[in-house]
Amino acid sequence: MDILHLVDRLEELFNNSRPIPLSRSVVVDENAFMDIIDQMRISIPDDIKKSQQIIAQKDRILAQAQEEANRTLALAREKSEKMIEKSDVYLAAQAKADQITEQARREASQTQLDADRYVVETLTKLEAEMNRILAQVRNGIKTLQAEDQITPPEEID
Repeated sequence: MDILHLVDRLEELFNNSRPIPLSRSVVVDENAFMDIIDQMRISIPDDIKKSQQIIAQKDRILAQAQEEANRTLALAREKSEKMIEKSDVYLAAQAKADQITEQARREASQTQLDADRYVVETLTKLEAEMNRILAQVRNGIKTLQAEDQITPPEEID
C-alpha cells in the first residue's frame, strides 16, 4: 500500500475522531490507529526497496554506457588501423576516431549525469516524504503524551 495513502488514512482517522470537551485533544480508535501504523511499517520497506531498485537501474545504465563506449572505442581503433595503410587517408581516419571516442565519452558522461540526477531527485523526494511522515508521527506521539500529562479537573486548585 502506498505510504501517502496511509498518511491520508491516518489524518482522516484523526479528523473523524471525537473531541474531548474543553481540550484540544481527541479520542482516537486505538485499533484503527495501530492498524494504519502497522501498514506504514510494512510500506516503508517497499519504498526503500524501490529506491534500491532505482540505484540498481542507475548502475545498469552506467554499465551499458561504459560497454557502449568500449565498443565504440574498439570500432574506432579497428577503423583507424585499417586506414593507416592508406597514408593519405590516415589523418582523416585519426580525426574521425578521435571524434567518435570523444562523442562516446560525452554520451557516457551525460548518461551518468542524468542517472545521478534522477537518483538524487528520487531519493530527495523520498527523504522529504519520509521526514514529513516522521514529523506527523512525532506530532501524534507528542499529542498523545500531552494527554497523559493533563491534570484531571478535580485535582486543580
